[in-house]
Amino acid sequence: MAENQSTVRQSTNPEEPLLRKGRPADPQPPAPEGRDVTADASSTDAVPSETGQEVSVPGRNDTAAATGSGELETDSDDSRNIEKTLAESRQRKLRLMLRQCDRVLLLDFELLALPDWPDNYSLSSARRNRDLWLFSALLAAIVFLSGMTGFVPAWIAGGGFGAFAVILLMGVPSVRRLYTSRPSYMDLIIRRQRLMRDARKHIEHLEGKEGLVWQCARMAEFNPTLKATRFSELLALSERRVLARNMTRREHVRLYLVYILEAEKAYTRAQQAFFEGHQQAIDKGWESVASEPEARA
Repeated sequence: MAENQSTVRQSTNPEEPLLRKGRPADPQPPAPEGRDVTADASSTDAVPSETGQEVSVPGRNDTAAATGSGELETDSDDSRNIEKTLAESRQRKLRLMLRQCDRVLLLDFELLALPDWPDNYSLSSARRNRDLWLFSALLAAIVFLSGMTGFVPAWIAGGGFGAFAVILLMGVPSVRRLYTSRPSYMDLIIRRQRLMRDARKHIEHLEGKEGLVWQCARMAEFNPTLKATRFSELLALSERRVLARNMTRREHVRLYLVYILEAEKAYTRAQQAFFEGHQQAIDKGWESVASEPEARA
């Protein structure tokens, strides 16, 4: 009877709670040793609401995740700024390097290669012909002088004089071209001096006021050959701005030509690296890196 009355009262008063107050809850068992306490503390807490349902409240884990994402964004921004600064510094370095070494493009290979340089065999043959000519002229002169002093007959002295005159005429360049096409020893010497003078003028033009060789040494990262020991003397002379006047032999000019050719290879590679960095800066939207260089004064 009492249970029926209680049931009727609950049905007539729906606002009253259906659950009756019972005994207190059992105590929470102790956490095991291997369990991470910080994980429980940082997990999402469940808080009962007024309606009797549990509502999840953000705990330490969500806060830590938000903080970690903010730190990742900051680190990524810092890394992008560092990468941009490094790219800008490298582009500035390459631009300066290309500006200082652009005179390698003015190289005249034919002028420094000395293709018409008389070889030692031609020079030795011309020297032998010159010595024979001088000996013949001297012998004819001796015969002529001997006839004047009475040691030889007059007709022999006259023949010696005629031979002496003919030999001298054979040494005249305009007459020499009538019977031979080979250049004389003096012609070969003059040609060598002219070629060397033209080569020195061209080297002086390439070096300019600052010295081209020692400035191109900065491009050794694009061509390690520029660090070779055989070029050390050229670098020292170029740094002192006295390279052109010390080019006195053909071997010096050839060595300079080899260095400029290697520097031209390095210049081409540096230019390619600069264009690649420029295109990369455009793709990433770095306007300060991709800006055009200022016009040279």
